[in-house]
Amino acid sequence: MSFEKEIKRVTTKSLSLLKKKGIKISALTAYDFITAKLLDEAGIDVLLVGDSLSNVFQGNETTLPVTMDEMIYHTKAVSKGVNRAMLVVDMPFMSYQLNIDEAFRNAGRIMKETPAGAVKLEGGRRIADTISKITEHGLPIMGHIGLMPQSIHKYGGYGERGKTDEEALEIMEDAKIIEEAGAFALVLEKIPATLAKEITTSIKIPTIGIGAGVDCDGQILVTPDMLGLTTDFHPRFVRHYSSLAKEINEAVKDYIEDVKNGLFPTDKESY
Repeated sequence: MSFEKEIKRVTTKSLSLLKKKGIKISALTAYDFITAKLLDEAGIDVLLVGDSLSNVFQGNETTLPVTMDEMIYHTKAVSKGVNRAMLVVDMPFMSYQLNIDEAFRNAGRIMKETPAGAVKLEGGRRIADTISKITEHGLPIMGHIGLMPQSIHKYGGYGERGKTDEEALEIMEDAKIIEEAGAFALVLEKIPATLAKEITTSIKIPTIGIGAGVDCDGQILVTPDMLGLTTDFHPRFVRHYSSLAKEINEAVKDYIEDVKNGLFPTDKESY
């Protein structure tokens, strides 16, 4: 039996062992029970209840509007479909930036009110003390550096980060600082593949890439993007493994036609 099949429930320890064994970590987002159940049954390692639900679930232009209550609500729904994957929850904008004590309370609230296995925070050295405080009290933290969607107005767009030597050095230093602060894993978003490789080989905790090249310890995508449900979002780091938007559109048109023509329901579909 392979090591992966031996894992009954993915934990922080499991992810660390996967990195040590050179086994890639698979991660996707989930915002509802049905999707989470399907992804978990397929064998995904990590399910992130991402603040990206603000975009793909609520229709907002950024991740900023989503609230703590909404993140907790969606996590409770997702958790009912999860048996094996590690469940990680994004801490939303302004739930941890104000001060360390509030960040600790909000992280604790997520862990207390949901079956989540960890929370994720965006930021480098500026939130190192926050990560230290939270992890010291036994709450696992996944970090996130590079492009950070909660800082989108600061960047002025969703462009690649770390292209200059100065910014690349800052991101590299942030990775080491986040590791030292106690994070168990680190998301690297939209940075050069060479930089992501350097970070991955220089820290002991697993790196999860999104638009950061193949050398990260794992990869994550937003599930509706990966399944081809989002038709107006085409970054080059997204691979469409299906075209569900087209399939759903065709299915709904077939349903409408059958209803209009009296072909649904049939006698067999009636009581």
